[in-house]
Amino acid sequence: MGQYHIGDVIKSFVETSRLKNGIKTVQIEKVWEELMGSTIARYTEKIEIFNKKLFITTYVGPLKNELHYQKPVIIERINEAMGKGTVEEVIIR
Repeated sequence: MGQYHIGDVIKSFVETSRLKNGIKTVQIEKVWEELMGSTIARYTEKIEIFNKKLFITTYVGPLKNELHYQKPVIIERINEAMGKGTVEEVIIR
């Protein structure tokens, strides 16, 4: 039986489990205000990531419109902060 580092085992487990999306969601939530500003963060109800799609929920109509136009910027900022390929699509709800 070979020796494994605990960090490598945890990384392998996270990559192959359904926890990966949840962990990325928490990481994005932590930097959301820094990336998008306090006003957008204040009115964002929920952020989720699933299969490289970022789901943003807000009940403020004008903010939905603004986020719709900022989709490329959101993708760029998230990928810059979290690593290339983290988000490929943004869906506003």
